[in-house]
Amino acid sequence: MDAGRRYARGGESLPAHNGTAIGPDQAPIADARRATVAVTAPPPRRRMRPLRWIFLWLPLAFVLVSVAQVLCLRWLDPPTSAFMLERRFEAWQVGDRDFRLHYRWRPLGEISRWLPASAIASEDQKFFTHHGFDYQAMDKAWDHNEDGGRIRGGSTISQQVAKNMFLWGGRSYVRKGLEAWYTVLIEQLWGKRRILEVYVNVAEFGDGVYGADAAARELFATTPERLSAAQSARLAAVLPSPRRWSAAHPGAYVQRRAAWIERQVRQLGGPGLGDMQRR
Repeated sequence: MDAGRRYARGGESLPAHNGTAIGPDQAPIADARRATVAVTAPPPRRRMRPLRWIFLWLPLAFVLVSVAQVLCLRWLDPPTSAFMLERRFEAWQVGDRDFRLHYRWRPLGEISRWLPASAIASEDQKFFTHHGFDYQAMDKAWDHNEDGGRIRGGSTISQQVAKNMFLWGGRSYVRKGLEAWYTVLIEQLWGKRRILEVYVNVAEFGDGVYGADAAARELFATTPERLSAAQSARLAAVLPSPRRWSAAHPGAYVQRRAAWIERQVRQLGGPGLGDMQRR
């Protein structure tokens, strides 16, 4: 019972919480008003609805949208990628009006078999045997980067496709987490051949040059189906940093790297390496 509102015996007045005296006949009315306020107050659980939306419905919506994205691109050829959009924005941001982005989709059957084979030999030799992640390569890359020197990545082709198609550049735990999620999706919903097809079509081979068709025409003045073993190896050699190195005018490092890739392709099975399918 409220200490400021004790009922008096013998008909004497009662002090109210605001200092106004309340007679014995008015006390029940005051109590009724307080009960009405208590009843009309919103239940505490209603205040939890925004939190429920944030922690339950938003993640569920993201899962549904991301699955729909990946599932659609199993059959539809992508008109662009997240990295292409990011590159366009960078050019617009610095006022580079001369920037031109070159990209044209080509089916895997219309691309020289040397290119996917070179990409596998260079970037992910366990491509057909893993489920999206090469943990051994990731451990080696971690140890190498801890020792200093040139930073080396341990990403598989599947991880690179997930990043290039749906995410942004840079290094952060959030992006790596999303990359892992999309990697699982494309491994389960696309299959190896589709992943490889998307990879050689959206990979950046030069500044603003994306995919086998643009690389063949802009860098070698040829068509993608006529790319040679040496040209394909040079394209694969610049994949870690296509804006720093040039496949058309290779320096000493790119030449050494390309020669190593050519040897690896032949040791792993030649141009038919890209035709092998785990499922």
